[in-house]
Amino acid sequence: MATALKPIAHDDRLTIVDHLDELRSRLVTCAIAFVVIFAICFWQNRALLDFINVPLKESTPTAQDPMNNGRLGQAAAAQRSVGTGLSAIADGFDAIQRDPGISPATKAALGAALPRIRQAADALPRITPPRVPITTGVGEPFTATLTVVAYFALLFSLPILLYQAYAFILPAFSPTERRVALPMMMMVPFLFIAGVAFGYYLVMPPAISFLQNFNDENFDVLLRAKDYYSFAAMALLSTGLIFQLPVGLLAVNRVGILSARQLRGSWRYAIVAIAVVAAVLPGVDPVTTVILMVPLLLLYGLSIVLLTIADRRRGDRDELAALEPLDGEDHEGS
Repeated sequence: MATALKPIAHDDRLTIVDHLDELRSRLVTCAIAFVVIFAICFWQNRALLDFINVPLKESTPTAQDPMNNGRLGQAAAAQRSVGTGLSAIADGFDAIQRDPGISPATKAALGAALPRIRQAADALPRITPPRVPITTGVGEPFTATLTVVAYFALLFSLPILLYQAYAFILPAFSPTERRVALPMMMMVPFLFIAGVAFGYYLVMPPAISFLQNFNDENFDVLLRAKDYYSFAAMALLSTGLIFQLPVGLLAVNRVGILSARQLRGSWRYAIVAIAVVAAVLPGVDPVTTVILMVPLLLLYGLSIVLLTIADRRRGDRDELAALEPLDGEDHEGS
C-alpha cells in the first residue's frame, strides 16, 4: 500500500487501492490545512471583516460632497450645520454671560446651559458614518462572520490545495508532458491571486459606489451582510477566473485546436467577446466594464505571445522529428 504523500514517479505501477490511499491522504492534508487556516482567520475575523468592508465604506457620500449625494450625505450636511449652529449659540451665550449688565440669575442660567450646549455640539458627528452591512436575523452576525472567514480561509489555503492536486495528477504525465503541464499549472494560482487583487482594488470600489449611490435620494439604502458578502465573493471569484484566460487558451493550443495565427486574426471578435464578458459580471456598471476590459485585452495579447512561442517550439520539434528518419536512412545506406 502506498505510504502517505510518498512522491510517485511516472514509471511506478500502483493498484487502484494505492491510488485511493494516496487520494485519501492528500484530501486529509487539504482538510487539515483548511481547518488550521480557518481557525487563524476566525481569530482575526474583525480584521478580515474590516478589510472586506472597505469598498462599501468608501462608497459612503460625505458632507464635503458638493452635491451632498443621497440621504447619507444630506444627513451629514445637516448634522454639520446643526453642530456649527450650536457652537455659535454657545459662543453667543458666553459673550452675554460676560456682560456686566446681566443679572446674576441670568448668568447662572447661562452658565448652566453652556456646558450642555457645547457637549451637544461636540457629540454631533461631523462626517457621515461609513456604510456597513446590516443584519436582520438573530444569528446572522455569527453566520455572516463564518461565511467571510470561510471565504478567506479558502483563498489562503489555495496554494496548499493546488499543490496537493498537482502532486496527485502530475505522476500520470510523462516527463515530456510534465514539462508542458507544470508551467501551465504554476500560472494558475498566480493569475488567480492577481485577478482577485485586481477585483478588490479596481473593480469593487467603483462598482459599489455606482450601484449604491444610484438614485439613492429616492431610497433608504440598506445592504444585508449576506447579500454584500455574496456579491463580493462572486465579483472576486469572477475576476480571478477570467484572469485564467492565458492558461485556458494555452491548453486549447496544446491539443491543436487553436493557434496564435487564429488569435491574431480574430482580434475583432475577441474585443466584442471581452466586452460581453466584462458587462455580464455581477454588479458591474459601464465605468467598471471599461476598467475590466483593459486587463482582459492585455491578457489576450499575452496569450498571443505565449501561443506564438508554443507554436514555434512545436514547429521546431516537428522539423527535428521529420529529420530523424532521414538521418537513420543515411546511416543505414553508408
